[in-house]
Amino acid sequence: MPPGFDALQRQHLDALESAYAEVLARHQLDGVLLYSGHPRRHFADDQEANFAAFGHFQHWTGQAGLARSWLLICPGQVSRLKVHAPRDFWHLPARLPDEAWVGRFEIILSDDDAPPVLPKGRFAVLGDVSQACLDDVSVVYQPEALQADLDELRVRKSEYEVACLREANRCAMTGHHAARQAFLAGDSELDIQLAYLGASRQREAALPYSSIVGVNTHGGVLHYQHYDTAPPETCHSLLMDAGQRYRGYCADITRTWSGPDADPAFRPLVNGVRALQKQLVAALRPGISFIDLHQQMHDGLTELLVEQGVITCSVVHAQASGLTRAFCPHGLGHLLGLQVHDVAGRRSADGLPLLPPSADPALRLTRELEAGMVVTIEPGVYIIPQLIEPYRDSGDIDASVVQRLACHGGIRIEDNVLVTRQGPDNLTSTTTETE
Repeated sequence: MPPGFDALQRQHLDALESAYAEVLARHQLDGVLLYSGHPRRHFADDQEANFAAFGHFQHWTGQAGLARSWLLICPGQVSRLKVHAPRDFWHLPARLPDEAWVGRFEIILSDDDAPPVLPKGRFAVLGDVSQACLDDVSVVYQPEALQADLDELRVRKSEYEVACLREANRCAMTGHHAARQAFLAGDSELDIQLAYLGASRQREAALPYSSIVGVNTHGGVLHYQHYDTAPPETCHSLLMDAGQRYRGYCADITRTWSGPDADPAFRPLVNGVRALQKQLVAALRPGISFIDLHQQMHDGLTELLVEQGVITCSVVHAQASGLTRAFCPHGLGHLLGLQVHDVAGRRSADGLPLLPPSADPALRLTRELEAGMVVTIEPGVYIIPQLIEPYRDSGDIDASVVQRLACHGGIRIEDNVLVTRQGPDNLTSTTTETE
């Protein structure tokens, strides 16, 4: 554990207690009961899917794997945590970590997963629960306005949360370096993933999301979901999107590497996307519209693709026609925290919806940036046949260059960045990277 975490966590909890008291008073509630959630069984099976606890439960505890547990928050009173920890020889019962938050709660270890008895008053319940679990007419289930306000509390990160995100990034980057070495050694996608897991010291079920390990053409499938078990016959490229959790907080990092069989046209594109990504990171400031920054990404991609001869029309024509959407259909980035695609990215501070532009429906963050936000910045260039096919005979692209690049799949460079009043603070180490 990095030094100072206990003190930072206590400050984080102090701020949460004050913020929850204000929010609950505004909603005329005496408290809120947060349910961590429970794993879901596969249909007609007795096996359960991987589990991650409800984000607002994690906001207090950082426990992504603590299932069937309840946290009662009542302003002015000690918070009460009921942990489902039955005596069992089939499974290891839940254990609490040696962390500062444990001493702040009244903790009950219980054989059952029933909700705790609520005191008199008006309470809300949030989480994956049904109304049948609490037979109380004074309980309000899943009030959307309350959840929106609690979501907003997670948008700007405390010093403790930033420290957790920084540590998650440090561990994840250790894995990325090992994955690159495995790729350059000619290993399969599965072996690259195993190298990542081993170096970052985590099991598959603990990942914040399934790693994308795209060798060659697979790098052009944005959410590629398989791992080839056989080594590739040629090594053109690797696109690796893989993360880590630390005390619930997620790293979300992507790197792209040229292989020994890469076409000469590919490496300049990788370097160009990396340079553009650094420019976009440097532009992060409070008050900047993320939609505008997303458009700056497309302007930069246009210039890069024209410079490298992929796009053959003028920069002005390519920008006006939106041609780069065929090479990069996803958004520039998103909020990051206890969830990889963290809450309130498309909602203003007062709860109003902020829809993405019609040309960019996949953009997950449409707000103006504020100090304390942590965002991903992830420009990319991909050769996706179904998106590029309509332009093959337009004269706006060089089909021969596109064909040569097709076996490389795609490029994405993604860092996790804290927005501060002094400028960007990149939580993702880039000091040891070479192409």
